[in-house]
Amino acid sequence: MSQPISYAPDRAPLPDHEQKQAALSYLNEAWAEARHEGVDGDCLAQASLFAAFAELVGTYGEDAVAKFVEGFPGRIRNGEFSVTLARQ
Repeated sequence: MSQPISYAPDRAPLPDHEQKQAALSYLNEAWAEARHEGVDGDCLAQASLFAAFAELVGTYGEDAVAKFVEGFPGRIRNGEFSVTLARQ
């Protein structure tokens, strides 16, 4: 994958979990901006999946990524990717 991010050139790269939090924040901002500009959510999702899988395949190879995604159907059915909104 890409080089670990660091917010200052003289500081050590962020730990993995902090990089993931930062990446998700950047993606959420880009997603919100695209939706504001009228891009359909389904189009965003498909483009995001394509970009993510292309990055993973480029980094780990097709076989490793194919093995990684084999577990997705069960994880999806178990609600791991479902977002429930709290009702007030």
